[in-house]
Amino acid sequence: MKEAVRSLAGHYYTDPGIFAHEQRGLLARTWQFACHTSALAQAGEYTTFEIAGESLFAIRGHDGNIRAFYNVCQHRAHQLVSGAGTTRVIVCPYHAWTYELTGHLRAGPNLKVVRGLNPSEICLNEIRAEEFLGFLFVNLDPDAAPMETWYPGTRAELEEWVPHWHTLKPLEWVEIPENCNWKVSVENYSECYHCALNHPTFATGVIKPETYDIQPQGKCLRHTTQCQNLDAMTYDIRSGHAHHDEYSSWFLWPMFSFQVYPGNVLNTYHWRAVAVDRVVVWRGWYSVDGENNDTVRRLAAQDRATTVEEDIHLVESVQRGLGSRGYAPGPLVVDPESGVNSEHSVMHLQRWMRDALDGPP
Repeated sequence: MKEAVRSLAGHYYTDPGIFAHEQRGLLARTWQFACHTSALAQAGEYTTFEIAGESLFAIRGHDGNIRAFYNVCQHRAHQLVSGAGTTRVIVCPYHAWTYELTGHLRAGPNLKVVRGLNPSEICLNEIRAEEFLGFLFVNLDPDAAPMETWYPGTRAELEEWVPHWHTLKPLEWVEIPENCNWKVSVENYSECYHCALNHPTFATGVIKPETYDIQPQGKCLRHTTQCQNLDAMTYDIRSGHAHHDEYSSWFLWPMFSFQVYPGNVLNTYHWRAVAVDRVVVWRGWYSVDGENNDTVRRLAAQDRATTVEEDIHLVESVQRGLGSRGYAPGPLVVDPESGVNSEHSVMHLQRWMRDALDGPP
């Protein structure tokens, strides 16, 4: 008889040293969401973001390509840009060193006196970036495998479920601060063992729990289910697209998820680890051209008032418990048949977490 699989010990979620290791290693060597590419529609448009403790920015070049860089001047290390905006060239606010949108140095005050300087040899430090159905992801590891290798088949499946993805833009971002370790929040998202007891609206009005399952697909956790009460939906789900009467989700390890609600309504989660015991989760909701859509607005409001609010209390209670001297990690409920009352998805997550921590910082 196989020994039970036990959950990770509490210190994996409470130890600042482990969080620092993750910042240097795991979070710096995985694909992370940067922005929606609609924020970079025109040449010179840029936006900043932070990943693994690094300030970064993405910008669309005059050649139409999007590039991402560390947000630091190669002269004396001043940050180059903040927030979002549009620029013809990138100018450092400290000494006015000026870079092309490709990252190459164009000019700087009195550079002619610097012996042997070839400006074309100086360039901002570029990072890996991939566009994925209108979303920009970056990876600080220059040798990282492409997203298709990490998440095989996910792009094709999403193109089938959201065939109008190229028309979608963000309608609403819902910011959700949680006082817990990012792994607590991700694990909670990645199992539905708790759904019937804690999410009555989701479990009775969106999914049919007895059909809910989650399976690994590379480093993607693929959520599938039949939907509940389609004849009593509060909005018209007849979108004209396939899968309009279904719900599905794709969690991309370690911190992003696509969800498609009935009617092919796209929404997303992305996590930003702030500290060992703090994470911010953003719920993104999308509509054609980002125009106001009452159906999407109602879904976002319902989700925030029910599932999201319910989860905040759950994950923050778990974080407090993980710091207790009375906690001894219990066995995960791993059902060979999988299904809604199984934590096999958490087992996979925790293996990925252990593997990442065993790697180089």
